[in-house]
Amino acid sequence: MNPAEFANIARSEQDFWWYQGMNRILFELLDPVARDRKFKRVLEAGCGTGYLAKLLGERYRWPIVPVDLGWEGLHFAKSMSIDRLTQADIAHLPFCDAAFDAVLSMDVIVHFPRGQERAAINEIVRVLEGGGLLCIRVSALDILRSRHSEFAHERQRFTRKRLIDAVESCGVEVQRCTYANSLLLPVALAKFRIWEPLMAPEPASGVAPVSSFLNRIFLSALQTEARWLRSGVNLPVGQSLVLVGRKR
Repeated sequence: MNPAEFANIARSEQDFWWYQGMNRILFELLDPVARDRKFKRVLEAGCGTGYLAKLLGERYRWPIVPVDLGWEGLHFAKSMSIDRLTQADIAHLPFCDAAFDAVLSMDVIVHFPRGQERAAINEIVRVLEGGGLLCIRVSALDILRSRHSEFAHERQRFTRKRLIDAVESCGVEVQRCTYANSLLLPVALAKFRIWEPLMAPEPASGVAPVSSFLNRIFLSALQTEARWLRSGVNLPVGQSLVLVGRKR
């Protein structure tokens, strides 16, 4: 990921609609699983600023090992006094086989060149014990590639089938895979396929403040999706994909 993006994320992720809403969606998908068993050691493969690791630890009382390649993100995590921080490439993790009973990786695999994501998935599955929980989130659909994608050094986006095929080939049984950030898809298409080609802006971070009114409207859309997902509905299309599975 572009190192400059860590500062943008750190400034925004507590209040920005996307982070608040996508975290709510993630929790709705994890809550049923988290209630089923006690997790002894959890890896976040690609922790960024560490803020999500902090939220997961507070919500589920999970002992989390946050890992990231970028020292810029780990710097912010250290400032929040997050424990067990590790700098490492998720495609070459410094942990033994089956070291964790859960692994989460949020919006990280998209930064690998297409075709090289398999190495990262294989590695995070290697450190996951049999029957362990895997949760992956990725950007979805090539048509939604944007100037933000370029700025953040996003190298690929996924369809539901391609993500499922990738994790199943690495020994994971998929329990749920759904698109998310769906209600705002028309807005995204208008911005990324009409406005950006027309105006030709330079690549720039999409993690930028919006008015409080828009922040509430956009957050409300994601909160609505979270309620649908909690009821068991899978969304057929969207800007992100979230997959929950178990290692065979």
